[in-house]
Amino acid sequence: MVATGSLSSKNPACISELLDHGFHRESLLNDFDYWDYVVPEPNLNEVMFEETTCQSLAKMLENCLSKSKQTKLGCSKVLVPEKLTQRIAQDVLRLSSTEPCGLRGCVMHVNLEIENVCKKLDKIVCDSSVVPTFELTLVFKQENGSWTSFRDFFFSRGRFSSGLKRTLILSSGFRLVKKKLYSLIGTTVIEEC
Repeated sequence: MVATGSLSSKNPACISELLDHGFHRESLLNDFDYWDYVVPEPNLNEVMFEETTCQSLAKMLENCLSKSKQTKLGCSKVLVPEKLTQRIAQDVLRLSSTEPCGLRGCVMHVNLEIENVCKKLDKIVCDSSVVPTFELTLVFKQENGSWTSFRDFFFSRGRFSSGLKRTLILSSGFRLVKKKLYSLIGTTVIEEC
């Protein structure tokens, strides 16, 4: 059976015509009920805006990693898995979609976890003119086997002189922790990806 815009479960003439052709009434009504609940096609302007916002957010995360590589990480390169920042940006947008101010009310703390030690990299305020309604803590993870002695390297005094030739490889996994700032019960959502 092909569903068209002109055929409706509310139109008894269409149903009786199909019954005359041998279709069962219960089957028809169940099939038609499905179309009553189909999600409408998304608004193209909203899709374009979300895609642009997602790209901007991914670029902000990439800039954060780029700034941190020499100042906080003491390395010359940070290798990021393909589409990692886009995946994170999509998750951030999803988590912000239920908030009163959306992404504009977000403050994101960006961290890197290396050998169970969390290093703060940066804080991103999405819109400084809006009072934050929630915080996200993003934790990038180091790829296993990358810089096995990173802790010793990181806490050594010669970090900049010996470390600028090193490359840090990030894992495709990350953690996002959402904390609502306006909730009386302080709701926290943890997502491991």
